[in-house]
Amino acid sequence: MIEKNVMTDFSSTVSEPVIDPSTYVHPLAAVIGNVTLGKNIMVSPMASIRGDEGQPLHVGDNSNVQDGVIIHALETEIDGKPVEANIYDVDGRKYAVYIGERVSLAHQVQVHGPAVIQDDTFVGMKVLVFKSYVGKKCVIEPGVILMGVTIPDHRYVPAGSVINNQEDADNLPHVTEDYSMESLNKSVVHVNTSLAKGYIKASNKG
Repeated sequence: MIEKNVMTDFSSTVSEPVIDPSTYVHPLAAVIGNVTLGKNIMVSPMASIRGDEGQPLHVGDNSNVQDGVIIHALETEIDGKPVEANIYDVDGRKYAVYIGERVSLAHQVQVHGPAVIQDDTFVGMKVLVFKSYVGKKCVIEPGVILMGVTIPDHRYVPAGSVINNQEDADNLPHVTEDYSMESLNKSVVHVNTSLAKGYIKASNKG
């Protein structure tokens, strides 16, 4: 389902999702409102990308939004005035949620803005990212909760961790060549961009 959002006291503009033609949105997924999806993205069944409260939401080229993923955000406007606490600035533009390029959001991830996940990062199954900024080339292992922190570039978060203070975030281990999940994201991105191309080709034949 792809549709516009509705006008409310926290959303004064009705927006329609902007989706690149090379991106595949499964019929059982929902993309609503002020959302931009870049190139070669796979949006899998039961994913929900809902830009009707906090907005805009952005997913960059060659990323993937797997089964059951939720992307949503706290309100970024009240009575026509911006709620700055719920907005991130990325390269001079303001977002409720910004997902970079070649990011993998694995099954049942929840990204609840304000949130940023930068390029080449893998986010494992059932992770929650809330009011947090995740740097480039990170690995967030399954079952992690991130709340109110900044994860520096090239770090990994061990499975099941709860990171809710900046000192713990700053002390996370570095992603090195001998880390077992160092190259996982490359293969996940390859699989999902290939799936997006395949499903689009199949649907065009139908």
